[in-house]
Amino acid sequence: MLRFEVSVDDLLRSRFALSPALDLCLLLRSLAGLDRPLPGAWAGRLAPVFERLRRETELDAFLALQTPAGGPDFVAPPPRGLAQTWADDLAAIRATPPETARPACAAASGPAARDPGVRAVLDSPDAVSRIAGAMDRAWHELLAADWPQLRAVCERDVVHRVGVIGEHGWAAAVEGLHPGIAWRAGGIEIGFFRGGTVRLSGDGLLLIPSVVVGHVAAHLEDPWPRTLVYRARGTAALWGEQETAPRPDALAALVGRARARLLLALDAPASTSQLARSLAMAPGAVGDHLAVLRGAGLLVRARSGRSVLYRRTPLGEALVAGTG
Repeated sequence: MLRFEVSVDDLLRSRFALSPALDLCLLLRSLAGLDRPLPGAWAGRLAPVFERLRRETELDAFLALQTPAGGPDFVAPPPRGLAQTWADDLAAIRATPPETARPACAAASGPAARDPGVRAVLDSPDAVSRIAGAMDRAWHELLAADWPQLRAVCERDVVHRVGVIGEHGWAAAVEGLHPGIAWRAGGIEIGFFRGGTVRLSGDGLLLIPSVVVGHVAAHLEDPWPRTLVYRARGTAALWGEQETAPRPDALAALVGRARARLLLALDAPASTSQLARSLAMAPGAVGDHLAVLRGAGLLVRARSGRSVLYRRTPLGEALVAGTG
């Protein structure tokens, strides 16, 4: 079991962030068969591109650094916050001193690392630059087109978690990350991990929603802060998995297919732009449909900072619940 000892100071310093680089690493590991497989349609679309990139770039040098437990920190630097971009991550990767990356490159011992060409990349003085270049190609050809939609799912997840913290406290928010996570006696316990007891020492916990992680992952060593990476709400629906009730024809017949999608998507509050990105719909059309649903008493809206968030009313909740 892994247990995080949490103090009041830790709660005050705990925060959320997004990590494009981490999601890219998880995506590449899945495509290489090192992690949980991607959903079928997504994997089928990306697999040919992934194999082409392995032939055309030095991506196999990146894959050679991966172990069953994960990869080196320099290919997935710690994110600074919710505004993190791939450009931020790429700059941090490229700024890695050669002496920092050298131990991981030297230790690479998997099948890919035994290829003479890959070994030459790992042993070269510009290994970091060459690996970063391959990752940049992978980002733009595998993930960049989907990232606005995926990022919107993660942003909506954070809005939901912050709302839970405000209404029910940190214990409820933490236990909502995964059924195997529990808040007990002032600490966070994860029964399916090994690691003993980890003290946060007043630095707080970093929480990262991901659309690629299988369930939960953890970072316990520097330079990362103590971190939990968890599966964002709405990921299953995004890939057509049956984590929740399927889209009901009856609801679509009642309010229209597009409005049914929006109503079902609002299991957590979201803005017009977040819904448009996560559902791949035009913002203007989303705004028009939300106005109709609000006029029917199925949604309400409230300002949160610079955003206007929509959420289901009790009537909207009852309508969705009655279609399961």
